[in-house]
Amino acid sequence: MLNETGISLADKKKSMVYSRLARCLRRTGVANFDDYFALVEKSADERVAFINALTTNKTQFFRERHHFDFLAHQLIPLWQQRKQKRVRIWSAGCSTGEEPYTIASVLAGHGMIGGQMDVHLLATDLDTQVLNTASNGTYSLEVVNTIPPEYLKPGFLKGKGIKQDLFKAKRALRDIISFKQLNLKGEWPHKHAMDAIFCRNVMIYFERETQQWLIERFWRQLAPGGILFIGHSEGIGKMADKFDNLGHTMYRKRE
Repeated sequence: MLNETGISLADKKKSMVYSRLARCLRRTGVANFDDYFALVEKSADERVAFINALTTNKTQFFRERHHFDFLAHQLIPLWQQRKQKRVRIWSAGCSTGEEPYTIASVLAGHGMIGGQMDVHLLATDLDTQVLNTASNGTYSLEVVNTIPPEYLKPGFLKGKGIKQDLFKAKRALRDIISFKQLNLKGEWPHKHAMDAIFCRNVMIYFERETQQWLIERFWRQLAPGGILFIGHSEGIGKMADKFDNLGHTMYRKRE
């Protein structure tokens, strides 16, 4: 797991790992862990299921709101003022989709969707199951209660009848997002430099050496002046001289 994905499972997570893998044994009918690991080695499908079982996917709409306020009041006006032709944003570790749809709803609420600007959002995760949920874009009423009213209306539709307790991301939001499986330790198939990268509360699962390696890769992937958003308990370490620290775990690539 560590070599392939970079995710470090500390000893304190031993009971969590045991519980999740025990469910894998029951699902596959395998008698013991040794036999299950042998199955993982020879079956590509079970390898994906194994990774899905061990990844953690905690998220919510507008989590760490200050990041989206910065997007709304600093980045979007800058892009519009420049009359920028293309905007590329990456949600790395998008989980069930709340983060990319939050970004897209802010873009929609500030006139960035449907105009002359070519706006695209790449949303990636290691876990294929959460990507299926994300690409559908349907959420329960309790989940969307964290969406501010000024972004809820332009971004989401309330269900009717038996679906009245559900909300779905509007087609305009879904059309600018590409959901793809991606291992951050693998190849990155990006065609363009990114104007903003959101990788929040993902690197906490990696060892320090891997975190630094990822920060350097993010730096290379960002366009000059591009913004890196990370989680509240994460840092950029030795790459501090390559970024301007904007506060609140936001970093601008030095031009």
